[in-house]
Amino acid sequence: MSNLMSQVKNDVDKLWTEFWTGGITNPLTVIEQISFLMFARMLDVMETTAERKAERTKKPFVGRFNGKDDPRRWKNFKQLPANEMLRVVRDEVFAHFRKLNGGTTFAEYMQDAQLMIQKPNLLASAVIMIDRLPITEGDAKGDLYEHLLGKLTTAGINGQFRTPRHIIRFMVELLEPKPTDTIGDPACGTAGFLVGAMQYLVETHTSAKGKLKGENGEPIYTGDLLEPYRDHIQNGMFHGFDFDATMLRIASMNLMLHGVDNPEIHYQDTLSNSFPEKFAKQATGGFDVVLANPPFKGSLDEGDVHPSLTQAVKTKKTELLFVALILRMLKKGGRSATIVPDGVLFGSSKAHTALRTMLVKDNQLEAVISLPSGVFKPYAGVSTAVLVFSKGGKTDHVFFYDVGADGFSLDDKREPVGENDLPDALERWRKRSAKKDADRTANHFMVPVKEIEAKDFDLSLNRYKEAKHEEVTYDPPKTILTELRKLESEIAKELSELETML
Repeated sequence: MSNLMSQVKNDVDKLWTEFWTGGITNPLTVIEQISFLMFARMLDVMETTAERKAERTKKPFVGRFNGKDDPRRWKNFKQLPANEMLRVVRDEVFAHFRKLNGGTTFAEYMQDAQLMIQKPNLLASAVIMIDRLPITEGDAKGDLYEHLLGKLTTAGINGQFRTPRHIIRFMVELLEPKPTDTIGDPACGTAGFLVGAMQYLVETHTSAKGKLKGENGEPIYTGDLLEPYRDHIQNGMFHGFDFDATMLRIASMNLMLHGVDNPEIHYQDTLSNSFPEKFAKQATGGFDVVLANPPFKGSLDEGDVHPSLTQAVKTKKTELLFVALILRMLKKGGRSATIVPDGVLFGSSKAHTALRTMLVKDNQLEAVISLPSGVFKPYAGVSTAVLVFSKGGKTDHVFFYDVGADGFSLDDKREPVGENDLPDALERWRKRSAKKDADRTANHFMVPVKEIEAKDFDLSLNRYKEAKHEEVTYDPPKTILTELRKLESEIAKELSELETML
């Protein structure tokens, strides 16, 4: 990591501590407030860029502010004394946020934005630190925000929590999205999957010339080969839905800081009746790729669940309904990698069996990749698996892989360790073949669909895995008896020695 980035992360950690000592202790609120201030700075940067362009081209320009001296601009209010700065930001800057329309999705979520910082010194300190952050520089601003999001260590009220970055990366690489795809997440949280897909596209679409070196020799990807797809990437490629307004603000900011200016991030319970009404195109057959880690628990108003989902699986269980929803959201031939709790794989209720039957019989179930149970600590210790499936087509063989380690300790600390099966899982997945992957004693194998049908569509890896039987060789009985006699005489000799000592 570069010295600058280490310094920046230290600054963010200091800022975080200041928020806590200043009485703002909910991690989501802290990130949201920092996001608001970053947005205020970005608006000013965008305005300055547009003004310079207008001066150069001599074309008229309608800005978001009243000229260069507008007190609501970052460069102006950052110079004010702390008390005056608090008044301007609270009463004028935030009022301005609420009037913004268009230009960015973030503007949509500013309607109920509020400054929660009440101490002038805390605001002044936050503004000084955010002014130093490299939010105008490519990779740095995204890394910076990821560092901030890493501090989210509490699960939300609906059971949503951050999916670790390396698991997201693994799932994106399982699907290998293309720059022409439309990508969605029906329960997007902080937009980790969408950001992960964007980062993957940038890395895989950088020419040799476009790959630069950072100050410590680390690679910097420019994504120069994505140029022909820029418009699609900026405006129609990424779609995320959630019904937590704070999450949506954070998701929008996360994507903007990763180079997606206008992501489609919307307030929506995707299981409900209103989803197909408001977003008809996305709700049915709208996506080439869906990446998701839907909430495994959460309050559910059964009456509001769209009938197309309850007809497919009669249940209140969100983890089953979300898989049915994802199948509905995909285009024919569209693919998904979705995290599900283990119960989905072997649950014996009618709804569980119906969902698995639908996945295997009416679509193409490609893989079941079991993850170790500590992957989502400290939020939850639940055992999970990644399901990889395509809409339509037919299932022939299913690839199973048992991930024993993911590169981090499986306790609450989640510290880096040496063992990591994910690279191997990816490689085996890419080279999979029914002929070669037939050894059921290995940690990966292919199972023919007929066998899965015969086992009531059970998808738990242990139903198909075979234990390794090691051949144990014993000495001939005569040799064993000779050894026993030898031992007996040694014991008798030692007992005699003990007796002489008494």
